[in-house]
Amino acid sequence: MTNFAVAEGFNTVFFQIYREGILLFNQEELQTFVTMAHSQNLSIFFALYITNSSQQIPFAVLGSGENGVSLDMSTLSLASQVSMLASLKSEYGGETAVTTTDMTSPLKPDLLVLETYSDSQQSFIKPGIIGSVGVFETSSKEEYQSEFQYALQNSDGVMVFDYAGLLKSGY
Repeated sequence: MTNFAVAEGFNTVFFQIYREGILLFNQEELQTFVTMAHSQNLSIFFALYITNSSQQIPFAVLGSGENGVSLDMSTLSLASQVSMLASLKSEYGGETAVTTTDMTSPLKPDLLVLETYSDSQQSFIKPGIIGSVGVFETSSKEEYQSEFQYALQNSDGVMVFDYAGLLKSGY
C-alpha cells in the first residue's frame, strides 16, 4: 500500500484501524504501519469508522507515532459528531480529521474530508476542503482520472478511497 501511495504521488495515508467498535490491529502492528509509512515519507492518519455513539475512541492505541486521527462518523447525529470530535481534540495531541458525507458540515477539525464521489457533488470541492474520489463510483479509468484531477486542481487535496478496489480495477 505504501509503495502504491508513493508511486501515485500521495503524501498521506488514512489507514482504517477501528471499525464499528472493533480495533482491527494491536499496538505493535500499528507501530509497524507507522514506521513503514514514515520510512517512505508518508504521513499516516489512523481512521476510526464509528457507526454508533456508544462506540468509544480507542485512545489506548493512539500515540503510536501516527500523524493524526480521522473520525469517519457520518451515520451519527450532529450532536454526537460534535461530542466525538471534542473528545478527540481534548485527549489527543496530533492532527484531527473528519470524513463526512455532509457537504455543509459545521465541524472544524484540522482537515475536513468531504465524500464527494459523484459529479453532482463536485461543486462542493473548493479550497479549504479535501475532495474524494472512489473507484466504486466510476465506470472507467478515464472517468476516475478525470474526477481525481478535478478534485486535485480545485481543493486542498484528494482522498482516494478503496485501495483494494483500485488494484482490483487495475487503476
